[in-house]
Amino acid sequence: MDFLTNLNAQFYIAAYLVGGIPFGLILARVFAGVDVKAAGSHSIGATNVLRVVKEKDPVLAKKLGAATLALDALKGIAVLLAAKAFGLSDAAQWGVAVLAVAGHCFSPYLWFEGGKGIATGMGVMLVMLPVETLIALTVWGLMAKTVRISSLSSLTGVLALLLSSFVIHPQMAHAPVILIVVILFYKHIPNIVRLLRGEEKRVV
Repeated sequence: MDFLTNLNAQFYIAAYLVGGIPFGLILARVFAGVDVKAAGSHSIGATNVLRVVKEKDPVLAKKLGAATLALDALKGIAVLLAAKAFGLSDAAQWGVAVLAVAGHCFSPYLWFEGGKGIATGMGVMLVMLPVETLIALTVWGLMAKTVRISSLSSLTGVLALLLSSFVIHPQMAHAPVILIVVILFYKHIPNIVRLLRGEEKRVV
C-alpha cells in the first residue's frame, strides 16, 4: 500500500493511464463513425485517422487528424506539467515521460496495443528538452515537405532529437531519451520494413 501512496508512483500510474487514452480511435468513431483499428495501418494515431476518415470525408479527416495530433501531444504535456507543479524530481519526471509514451504505444484500454507514439513523444520531449524538440520538428517538417513519407519524416525527426540531445546536454543521463526512441522505433518496425522494400506509401 505504501507504493500507492507514494507521489511518484501515483504519477507513474497516471502517466500510463492518461497516455493510453486512444483519442484518435475515439474521435474517428464519434465524429466519422469509422474504426481506425480495422482499417489503414490499424494505428490510432493522427496519420491513420487522416487516411481512414479521408475516404469518407476529406474535410473532416483533416480536422480529426489535427485534433488527434494535438490531443496525443497534449496528454503527454499535461501529465508532465502536473508532475512539475507537484515538485517531482527530474528523474521522476523522466519516468513520467517514458510511461506516458508507453501508455500511448501499449494502451491498457486496447489490450496493450496502441499508436506509434510520435505525437506523445514529441509532447513529453517539448517539456523536457524543448530546444532539441524544436530541432526535431524542423527536421520533420523539412522531410515531410520533401520526401512526403510520414514514417520516414517522423523517425528522422526522432533521430535528430536524440543526436542533438547529446550535443546540447552532453552531461545529462540519456537513458530515458534512448528508451523513448527505442519504443518509437519498435512501434515503427513494419514501416521500417516497408521503407527498406520501397513499399512505404507517400502522403498525398
